[in-house]
Amino acid sequence: MEKKWVITGLILIIIAIIFGAFGAHGLKTLLEPKDVPLTFELAKKNQDILTAFETGTRYQFFQGLGFLIIPFITTRFSISGKAVFYLMLLGIIFFSGSIYGLTYSKVHMGGSLSKAFGPVTPIGGLLLILGWFWLLIQVIRSRN
Repeated sequence: MEKKWVITGLILIIIAIIFGAFGAHGLKTLLEPKDVPLTFELAKKNQDILTAFETGTRYQFFQGLGFLIIPFITTRFSISGKAVFYLMLLGIIFFSGSIYGLTYSKVHMGGSLSKAFGPVTPIGGLLLILGWFWLLIQVIRSRN
């Protein structure tokens, strides 16, 4: 089980770094208008898109670090991490994945998928909270 945590954490971190670099360079370039004058409204919209994308990568990165730490917690307190693993993995896929989808939709499709991706983000956040909360409950209940 520990190996699965570590591999998942490392994959999440690698993807977060790649997406972070894309957000800082590639996405910024996509958002810069070439033939459209940059208005205050457009600049604000572009900044909102970049900020949302950065939030997705930041949460994914820190969650990846969590995946590297949790095996030590589960081993130290002799608790099962199976439910925590799946809650957190689904949580970060839903949370960050929906933010990436929203960003893609806004940049390439005029935001047409916002209604589909929008409600998924808070579900992902709730799953992350539940995963960390369940880990806390198990640690409190452990005999170690």
